[in-house]
Amino acid sequence: MGEQSLTLPVTGMSCVNCAANINKTLDQLDGVTKVNVNFAAEQAMVTFDPEVIPLDQILGKIADLGFKVVAAEKNMPVTGMSCANCAANIEKILNREAPGVINASVNFASEQLFVSYLPSEISMDDIVSRVKEIGFDLIVAGDGIDEADVEEIARNREIQDQKQKFFVGAAFALPLFLLSMSRDFGLVGPWSHGAWVNWFFLALATPVQFYTGWDYYMGAYKSLKNKTANMDVLIALGSSVAYFYSLAILLLSSLDGHVYFETSAVIITLIKFGKLLEARTKGKTGGAIKKLIGLTPKTATLLKDGSETLVPISSVKTGDIILIRPGERIPVDGIVIEGQSAVDESMLSGEPLPVDKSPGEGVTGGTVNKDGLVKFKATRVGKDTALAQIIRMVQEAQGSRAPIQALADRVAAVFVPGVIIIALITFGIWWGVTGEFVPSMIRMVAVLVIACPCALGLATPTAIMAGTGKGAENGILFKRSQALEMAAKLDTIVMDKTGTITQGHPSVVDVIPLEGSGLTGQEVLVMAASLEKGSEHPIGKSIVAFATDKGAALDDPKEFKAHSGFGVAGQVLGDKLRLGKPGWFGTLLTEAVSQQVASLQNEGKTVMVLAGESEVLGILSVSDVLKPDSKQAIASLKKEGLRVIILTGDNLQTARAIGKEVGVDDIAADVRPEEKSGKIEQLQDGKALVGMVGDGINDAPALARADIGFAIGTGTDVAIETGDVILSSGRLTGIPLAIHISRRTIHTIRQNLFLAFVYNIVLIPVAAGILAPFDMFPQFLRQLHPILAALAMAASSISVVSNSLRLYRADFSGFKEPN
Repeated sequence: MGEQSLTLPVTGMSCVNCAANINKTLDQLDGVTKVNVNFAAEQAMVTFDPEVIPLDQILGKIADLGFKVVAAEKNMPVTGMSCANCAANIEKILNREAPGVINASVNFASEQLFVSYLPSEISMDDIVSRVKEIGFDLIVAGDGIDEADVEEIARNREIQDQKQKFFVGAAFALPLFLLSMSRDFGLVGPWSHGAWVNWFFLALATPVQFYTGWDYYMGAYKSLKNKTANMDVLIALGSSVAYFYSLAILLLSSLDGHVYFETSAVIITLIKFGKLLEARTKGKTGGAIKKLIGLTPKTATLLKDGSETLVPISSVKTGDIILIRPGERIPVDGIVIEGQSAVDESMLSGEPLPVDKSPGEGVTGGTVNKDGLVKFKATRVGKDTALAQIIRMVQEAQGSRAPIQALADRVAAVFVPGVIIIALITFGIWWGVTGEFVPSMIRMVAVLVIACPCALGLATPTAIMAGTGKGAENGILFKRSQALEMAAKLDTIVMDKTGTITQGHPSVVDVIPLEGSGLTGQEVLVMAASLEKGSEHPIGKSIVAFATDKGAALDDPKEFKAHSGFGVAGQVLGDKLRLGKPGWFGTLLTEAVSQQVASLQNEGKTVMVLAGESEVLGILSVSDVLKPDSKQAIASLKKEGLRVIILTGDNLQTARAIGKEVGVDDIAADVRPEEKSGKIEQLQDGKALVGMVGDGINDAPALARADIGFAIGTGTDVAIETGDVILSSGRLTGIPLAIHISRRTIHTIRQNLFLAFVYNIVLIPVAAGILAPFDMFPQFLRQLHPILAALAMAASSISVVSNSLRLYRADFSGFKEPN
């Protein structure tokens, strides 16, 4: 068995140092070849060899660090076992050959299977199928819980726990703060200075310190145990200094002074509140993934032997016949075998107009059947569906690490130890200069509390999540975050012509009856199409298709003959006709006809002449016509400041004609497929950052060579596999939109990093007392109270995440093709 790559949902991370700690620890394990922990998405992507290190050991290491991977557990009766070897066989299959199973244990005596597994990687139905494949069966007890929702349930449970701790903290901290402040400002009577009041303050502060704040103590302990330091260390240190100093004042009669129980309690409560708001806001930046996952129906209606059966989506197999009624969501990918309808594919393409579907055409899981009753055959199910692949691709992009994040990662790695050193230096300097212990301690606590590594850690991944999610909603799939960042830097876009700018197949553009022939355009079309009914040539087929679309009634040609390299001849409606290249007709072409032919050819069109026995009757021109959105897409690219180049194997005349139509002057024509990547390399040698757009197999090398490859989603699988950005809608307007989203995302990341760095660079010195000598500043800044520091710390993370959320809510409708 080879390597496995799993995405582990991790709970309990409080800052980017936690993610770095997991990353560092797992990366050192034998058998683990790749680790990428995303703090914003709360996921760890791990590639490992299960023969060297089993999954449960990896999860055990994560647990030792103080974090938890969301997993499900289930007990199920097993049937069909006859001996202990049967039990061992089931254990072997599940433990070694079922990625996502953490541990499987079978008790032969009680005929019970206990299995723990990752619902994000393997479903219970998959486990049941694995056991059935080796000749046994599992009786799955319905407990009303969908395994796919286990992670969400766990997250909600964690949030509820945090809410409870916050409300308990607020219930004790609020009266403590009000009483303490009222006493300090003389708003209450002499009774408030009695010795018992401080003990009352202790009673109010202790539940906050050791119930609401217990997570910080545990997080700090586990972090220090693993020789790292995270945000929990700073909060635990800062609040503990205030709490235990105040406790010492109470317990030691030799000490006298003010108690600061309200400081420790309010610090913990405010930060807990900030974390709750941060989690709520952070969840919204990943809203696109939740929307995509929510598109998958839970059930499907199977047709078998003429009867309908409602089954869970996981039970649908390739080849099953599925019935879809109007308004229902299509459960899996398939091919229509009966019925016609319009399907809303906006989840796939970002385009609002429904797409007509008829027998033989494909439908995609997650799209909505609008108005017809349709039967289709399932072709791709489970993780093989287009929707599942889109979800996986977006998750991988959101989980990958963008280069722009490197600076923040380096700073975060030394941030907490650095802050602790600054806090101790602050205390030492102020105590040494003033000789006053308490004000020096207060400044030290303010420094510890105000420092925020979370803002640094959230700056990049939250924006990446919002940007890739916004792209997915508009039919643009970034394979990894590096592509998102690089797309923002492009200055040149190279486009293949055939199938990218144009439709990729010939179509009739002009039908011109000659003066004196006595024929109408429709009659010329009918004659030409009837003659071509016997032809296998692509141009002939395009003429027949065009005439059929126009509702023309065609005659069957008689005495049909194809003249290789020239055209076709035959008898239509009793007249002998020829249709072919202009050069075939010699002296039949008058000067006027020759001029018309030359004019059409100069426009890049292929010209066909229709003639009788003694005269030319009409002219038809065929061309690979533009896609409807090509002009708009290229205009938008130019508006974004990009240079656009057409790269094609066609002749220069045809390429220039297409270029003129779409407004592109830079043309590279007569380029063979194997030369396309060389042309890209030439541009790169000139210091250009190049994006290549293509849809065919011959574009794959150029897509791979370019700085960013844009693959048209309707193109070949090879091109899509090679591309860095996939336009699942097949529309060229996705290219400028992708670049615009990339630029907006990078702009948001820079804003976030600026906010995070400036916040710490400015406020840590303020907390340390750098403004104290300057009377021009207000007192609350010259002597920053730790409570204000805690409030500022909570606000910093929320501001960064909220800024990323602005990107997710942005309107990019101006880049879509008008409907």
